[in-house]
Amino acid sequence: MVMAIDKPPEPLPGARLLFTLDPGYVHLNHGSFGAAPIPTQRAAARLREEQEADPMRFLKPPGIVQRVRHTRRHLARFVGADPDGTALVPNVTAACAVVLGSVRLRPGDEILLTDHTYGAVALEAARRCAETGATVVQARIGLEDDDDAVVAAIAAATTDRTRVAIIDQISSATAKLFPVRRIAAELHRRGVFVAIDAAHVPGMIDVDVSALGVDAWFGNLHKWAYAPRGTGLLSVAAAHHGSVRPLAASWEYDNGFPASVEFQGTQDLAGWLAAPAGLHTMTALGVDVVRDHNARLARYGQRLITEALGTPAVRSAPELAMRVVRLPAGVATTPEAASQLRDRIAEQLRIHVAVSAWRRIGLLRICAQVYNGAEDFERLARSLPPLLRAR
Repeated sequence: MVMAIDKPPEPLPGARLLFTLDPGYVHLNHGSFGAAPIPTQRAAARLREEQEADPMRFLKPPGIVQRVRHTRRHLARFVGADPDGTALVPNVTAACAVVLGSVRLRPGDEILLTDHTYGAVALEAARRCAETGATVVQARIGLEDDDDAVVAAIAAATTDRTRVAIIDQISSATAKLFPVRRIAAELHRRGVFVAIDAAHVPGMIDVDVSALGVDAWFGNLHKWAYAPRGTGLLSVAAAHHGSVRPLAASWEYDNGFPASVEFQGTQDLAGWLAAPAGLHTMTALGVDVVRDHNARLARYGQRLITEALGTPAVRSAPELAMRVVRLPAGVATTPEAASQLRDRIAEQLRIHVAVSAWRRIGLLRICAQVYNGAEDFERLARSLPPLLRAR
């Protein structure tokens, strides 16, 4: 069956010139590590020069504490979170460790995940279980399950021993948008602490954290919000502020959350302080314009590559700039095979993508950003089938 392929969006004038990506590659994997635009890079460089010119003055409280607080307020407002209930963190992996370390668990308790959960989050949950005697339970969610089915599957996996659930807002390997507000309401009726892994949310889609009704929410700004790498947010509901345990007790420990989580000994804070420059860049381009461009281009690319491979189409939420394509049967069905295929695509086609094995199904993940154009996806659609046939 031949699918009708939407026309791609027009390129945003000058957008590609904002990035310093290697032109020898096509970059279709923005979701893994992001890419900071030049204004963000320059802001971070200026801050590091200021820091190195006088480390004592730059890092000495209360000045640095006030600068971090000001940055946090700016970033928290972007995602609709309470600035006084939000901490800057290096990434969602660290935030997950803080959250799981702050929830009291006993032998027999359960941590609820899904089979879309990011690998590092699952590892942290397993570590916490090994420390406490708790158990990980995994809800199975179909790749194209609708919202009703997702909520039902998560509810069915919940027991009277479920203490905490970590649910993706946008899953990494499968690029699936979860109805987190509905999930949180259902789990709260059962007395479960609800944490949302929103690694890919800030910048990609509109979000109002305060309206989600969750206990904890964490997201990265270095993926889709043009911040320097190592910039994330952890937002915690007011009722839990007093129980948050930072990964280390440092000089802001007695001041409680969020400062106790933000200040973990000597660290390079220039990246955090430069993060607003990324939001300024997005605002200059037009936040809604960027999101619309990226979502439409990702949809175009997904349909083009799916048709080229002749595999079943995967239904994706329309607002997502990150999507997956099913690979032919038998391709990339193990983590090792998926990694090998990703590397072959990079080395032979000079195209960066993500490849994962989910339920022994090979999934190619593509991302669209303002530095991409239709020709990037057209090149992958032309060159990938011959590469796969040559395996």
